[in-house]
Amino acid sequence: MAEFLRASGGAAVMDGGLATELEANGADLKDALWSARCLFTCPGLIRKVHLDYLEAGASVLITGSYQATIQGFLSKGFSQEESESFLRRSVELACEARAIYLEKCSNGSDEDKNKTKYRKRPILVAASVGSYGAYLADGSEYSGDYGKEGNLEFLKNFHRRRLQALAEAGPDVIVFETIPNKIETQAYVELLEECKLCIPAWFGFTSKDGTNVVSGDSLIECASIADSCKEVSAVGINCTPPRFIHALVLSIREVTNKPILIYPNSGESYDPIRKEWVACSGISNEDFVSYVRKWHEAGASLIGGCCRTSPDTIRGISKALHGV
Repeated sequence: MAEFLRASGGAAVMDGGLATELEANGADLKDALWSARCLFTCPGLIRKVHLDYLEAGASVLITGSYQATIQGFLSKGFSQEESESFLRRSVELACEARAIYLEKCSNGSDEDKNKTKYRKRPILVAASVGSYGAYLADGSEYSGDYGKEGNLEFLKNFHRRRLQALAEAGPDVIVFETIPNKIETQAYVELLEECKLCIPAWFGFTSKDGTNVVSGDSLIECASIADSCKEVSAVGINCTPPRFIHALVLSIREVTNKPILIYPNSGESYDPIRKEWVACSGISNEDFVSYVRKWHEAGASLIGGCCRTSPDTIRGISKALHGV
């Protein structure tokens, strides 16, 4: 991780929103599987969006597996084998996009190589693991309220084979995204310690008040649990309005010396019933990017975007961090 950040000039650019960019390219995501539906309906489109983000300056690609679960695919009539193959395919698509991009870097003209879109650099593929709430597709990843079944052993059993299948595809990192509560944080840590995947992990929490995770559990307590796990190499925040990020970075820095990752959403909210975005306090790309230097100075070293951000957002982040 330290070597990757050094090679990235001290700060690395992550990609932006995958699902909303798939929608912008014509994909229909009004389904319980959300973006994971594209793994079997239009996998080439996922690869294209990954490539778009690389050409915008991203050095980290997050796979299209956020809402991809074995249980979700089984509910659609797929077999266990097919379900696991979709998980592995999510990693393969990101790896294919990276290979295409690096080939363009090698084969392009000198003029092209000097442009951001063909700048050769280290690129990581991060396999996304969404929370149990994402599988429920009812917005509970933004409340952390899983009811009686959301106990520690249940959550570990829910995620275990999914995590193993993703690891089998050979990603550089496993990224646990939009973590809403302390119990799922603990479940992930215990799974990492038990499964011995030999792949570094990143933890991204989500907040709606700038102090706690969305369940109301203490962010500092959740970040401390993540920090205690030797398999975790970065801790941070994702899918959270930009206005809360600076304070959250400062809070996380109190309990960890590990790199901090942040990839906020645009400030809009998602209606899980209507499967629509609601523009409440969303901000423009220009306003989003204007925060980047402040976030980096506060301690964030992996910076990108989540829902409703685009390749233009990532291009702006790359320029803010690296001047390209």
